[in-house]
Amino acid sequence: MIDRSTAVTVDVADTGERLTFAPDKLIVAGYTAHDLAAVEAHIAELAAIGVPRPASVPSFYDLDVALLTTDPVVEVDGASTSGEVEPVLIRAGDRYFLGVGSDHTDRELERTDVAESKAACPKPIASTVVELGPGLSALDWDALDVSCSVDGAPYQRGGVSALRHPAELLDRMTDAVGSVWPSFVLFCGTLPLLSGTFVHGSHWQVRLELPGGRDLTHAYEIKQRSL
Repeated sequence: MIDRSTAVTVDVADTGERLTFAPDKLIVAGYTAHDLAAVEAHIAELAAIGVPRPASVPSFYDLDVALLTTDPVVEVDGASTSGEVEPVLIRAGDRYFLGVGSDHTDRELERTDVAESKAACPKPIASTVVELGPGLSALDWDALDVSCSVDGAPYQRGGVSALRHPAELLDRMTDAVGSVWPSFVLFCGTLPLLSGTFVHGSHWQVRLELPGGRDLTHAYEIKQRSL
């Protein structure tokens, strides 16, 4: 029986299938780059503006699955929020899917508690995913690119080859937060900002470019929640 209160519905690309699933877990992975020197430099940059150092690298943040949304408009409480494009791995039963999403985060809260800053904002994902099959062996990770724009301006762009493969993240996630569940959503990490500075914009678009010229995209607007 699917829990409709936390169910997510997506279209499976090229199949005509409309998939509804209720994830047991939503995990956001952080600091997932291969280059540990670059990770350390990024941690130092964030520490300089007050962001606490992570307890481990990579880090895994266990969030409320109700934060997941495919809606084009989402509400936040804070005035200093911003998104980051991330490949998204979905497991629904014995099937794996790849999507794209935004780890929208409250940057003011991030200065005191990273987990709370992530939990404070919805986690938008695209309403279309591609199926990977029963495992991850067929996933050509190094052939994927992601990009993000905010208010029409380029914000992030690059190849996900810079990030750890989801199979490695799953192994590390199991060590960090427990066994792999029948259904989960894993945000797999992000790339550096083109400008090096967070932008607290209103209109966001994230894109995952697939081999063969296909892509997955999602656009969303941030609105301040009324008090």
